[in-house]
This record gives sequence, structure tokens and C-alpha cells, in this order.
Amino acid sequence: MIGYLRGTVVHLGADHCILDVHGVGYRVFVSASGRQRLVAGAQAALFTYLHVREDALLLYGFHTQDEYDLFLLLMDVSGIGPKAALNILSAVSPEGFRLAVSQKNVSLLTKIPGIGKKTAERIILELKDKVGASGETSGDTGLAAAGSPAEADQTDEALQALLALGYSQAEVAPVLKKVRRQAQSVEELIKLVLREFTRRS
Repeated sequence: MIGYLRGTVVHLGADHCILDVHGVGYRVFVSASGRQRLVAGAQAALFTYLHVREDALLLYGFHTQDEYDLFLLLMDVSGIGPKAALNILSAVSPEGFRLAVSQKNVSLLTKIPGIGKKTAERIILELKDKVGASGETSGDTGLAAAGSPAEADQTDEALQALLALGYSQAEVAPVLKKVRRQAQSVEELIKLVLREFTRRS
């Protein structure tokens, strides 16, 4: 089993990279947030999971052991395959996911594309005893601890609007956390987030 790869990123696709390891190119599927940390032509090191199917051998890569461990936990959930697990990691950080599970936050999980209410409830049911302890002490999603109910509603509305614009939850959550107390309305909050993105580009 291939557990770890270090090499040069020679290609970046929409959901994968090709890593040149001593002249051998490995196609490795990565989350959206993981892809953002890769640079074509630069060195990269990824923890990998080899998924064996009848018609293919697929590699999935992760920057940290924490992401890898959570991927394996998600794969243990009934009905969650590697693509769905990677989709979850694309939308929320491991810390944020654990917090959502430990708090039984179905509404947050259903904001992840492809995760309906029944799937979210099943994830919580099957993983609550496995991630609850760490979820209670880990960081937050940038959304769950939004302060007052009114502030939480504003943050949630802004998140939905930004997701509709094509941003991922992994991109938006930390920026919302940073600027939310500066805004008096949903519109102002969205403008502040977009301004932050513009400064970074």
C-alpha cells in the first residue's frame, strides 16, 4: 500500500494533481482546499490512501495526518465513499467537521454539497463517539460560534450567498470569522468578505 508520496507537482487538475516521484507520475485526487496548497513545479508531500476497485486503483492525497485520519473515519460511514469523503473535506476543515458532529449540528453538515439531512444524521450517529472528544476541544468552523442568534443568522445568510457565488465553505468560513463583527447587515458582511478576497488576489 502506498502511504506517502513526496515529489514535484507537474500538473494540477480540477480535483487532482500529478506528482512526479523519481520519474514516475502518480495521479492523486485531492480536496479543493488541498489543491489550493499545491503549486505546479513545486515540491509536495502527501499522505495517501489507495482505493482499490475492480476497474481502477485510485490514490487520494492529504497534506496532514489529521485529514487522512478523518477521511478514513468518513469512509466507515454507511453510504460514504471516497469521493463523498473528499467532498466533505473540501467544504469544511477537520476541526470544523468534528465540532459539527460533536454538537450534532445537522444544519451545518447539510450545507456541504451532496450531503442531505438523512446522510448528515447518519454521519453524526456513526461518528459521534469517535470524534466527539476532539471536536469539543478543537477549533471551530468560523460559523458555529457566531455569538448572538442575530449574528449567527447574518453569518449563515452571508455564507449561503457566498457559496452561491462559487466559493467553498473552506474558503469563506475563516474570512467570515475575521470580519463578521465589523458588519451591521448581511450585505455589508458579504462586501467585507469579498474585499478580503480581493486583497489576497
